[in-house]
Amino acid sequence: MLTALFGGTFDPIHYGHLRPALALAEEVGLTKINLLPNRIPPHKPQPEANTEQRLAMLKLAIADYSLFSIDTRELEPKLINQPSFTVDTLKSWRQQNGTQQSLAFIMGQDSLLSLPTWKEWQKLLDYCHLLICKRPGYAQTSSDSKLQKWIHEHQTKDSQALHQCPNGYIYFANTPLEAISATEIRHNIDNQQSCEKLLSPKVWQYIHENRLYKAKKC
Repeated sequence: MLTALFGGTFDPIHYGHLRPALALAEEVGLTKINLLPNRIPPHKPQPEANTEQRLAMLKLAIADYSLFSIDTRELEPKLINQPSFTVDTLKSWRQQNGTQQSLAFIMGQDSLLSLPTWKEWQKLLDYCHLLICKRPGYAQTSSDSKLQKWIHEHQTKDSQALHQCPNGYIYFANTPLEAISATEIRHNIDNQQSCEKLLSPKVWQYIHENRLYKAKKC
């Protein structure tokens, strides 16, 4: 059965994360999606909410969805002050699941286009498939010829291939375009604007109760 890992800072988790993931699960037949909160993302600003707060929001957001669980391997104390490199995480995940389990890593089109800046990016497919979700405003192809050649060599349009092989394919999903970002949410809160339609009510309430993202102004 195909299982996926979905990484992010989730600062905070919002519908731009959940809705495409739910649509992706239905499209390719995912049985489980493990949400993977990053400790120190190498290519993004550091999270504003602390680790405990981000975990609490994740738990609230997925409480009503049996599809989701949380993988905290990047939050282990031994990794404190170390960047979260995806290739290392995927290697650990593969070792945990054995060589025959079909595994996939979910990423957005924006992340795919930035892969040449990632550590050992060409080794990602040694450990899993890549499931690519659409992102508003990002090109469908890369101007980097090396990356584009790599994508072409590994791309499949057959979702069943993801189940039949443990790793090695890139699949572009027909997921909905969600023009929602955590940056936008934090900005709205800081400017006393409502975010109720951008994230779950439970998460929205938690943000207010804990005065996150300068929510004390609201």
